[in-house]
Amino acid sequence: MPRMASRRPLLLALAGALLASVVLGVAAGSVRFALPELWHLIAAGPAAAGTDAAILWQIRIPRVALAALVGLSLGAAGAILQGLFRNPMADPYVIGVSSGAALGAVLAMTGVIAGGAGWAGGLARLVPAAAFLGAVGALVLVYLLARVDGHAPVTYLLLAGVAVSSFLSSAVSLIVYFHPDRLKPVYFWLLGGLTGADWAQVGLVAPYAALGLVAAGTLVRPLNLLLSGEETSHHLGLNVEREKLYALAVGALLAAAAVSVSGMIGFVGLVAPHVVRLLGGPDHRVVVPGAALLGAVFLVLADTVARTAIAPLELPVGVVTSLVGGPFFLYLLRTRKHAGDLD
Repeated sequence: MPRMASRRPLLLALAGALLASVVLGVAAGSVRFALPELWHLIAAGPAAAGTDAAILWQIRIPRVALAALVGLSLGAAGAILQGLFRNPMADPYVIGVSSGAALGAVLAMTGVIAGGAGWAGGLARLVPAAAFLGAVGALVLVYLLARVDGHAPVTYLLLAGVAVSSFLSSAVSLIVYFHPDRLKPVYFWLLGGLTGADWAQVGLVAPYAALGLVAAGTLVRPLNLLLSGEETSHHLGLNVEREKLYALAVGALLAAAAVSVSGMIGFVGLVAPHVVRLLGGPDHRVVVPGAALLGAVFLVLADTVARTAIAPLELPVGVVTSLVGGPFFLYLLRTRKHAGDLD
């Protein structure tokens, strides 16, 4: 396909940028590795002795790997949901996934789901699972509320998502209000971050991210058809309701997997698909993989900044993505508005 072939350089460039960002992320930190030293330690493998090898294999590489997985998941989820809603302002959190994840995580951190054991009682390890279940539960609730006569119109999904998000966010605030002693871990989780990332977390999120990314690849044709509207897509042979539900499930799976281990990291799923569309057009054969790659690049670089900007202290990576992504997205929005690209 010539049009696709002409856009392959964009995907190759993004893949190259991801590789470069990973190398930078692994090399940079309170202990810096020159490229020859880095290559030597990687070649020696995780069994290598010494402090530098331990830092690289037990701290630095799993954290960068987790950042890449979270970025891939949020970027792809954003592309899917923006394509589904045909709205460049949509992101993985528009359907209540983030609020559901937050509620599940806060319930675990405060001990509400375990008789008050809480964070100090060892429930920190349950936070990812609780966040994931909360995100999936929020999606199910949104879909059930949006169904009308067996269908879930996009407008109703958006409205239900806003309503559920608002309700769940209020529930989170209420729980935190009654558990002020657990404010610190809750606050840092809500800001988003990858502090304490390890191979166990990578292993936890990797299967869900891989499953979601493979499923996202099967959605490019339905999403391209949906660009012409639901009625036209139906006449072209697309089972619109089935594909909408499938796209919602895949987007929620990716977002829930990411949020469960990283907390609330904003703007990755919002900005990455938008930028890829500006560079390569609306074809989802480019937008979905391109947004995943760009999301990974963005988050790996943001986490590197979070670790190094005020070292030895760390910034929450969600703060970095918002500080960078917010103004950048406003710039994109303003330029597109002047160009007449937005309705």
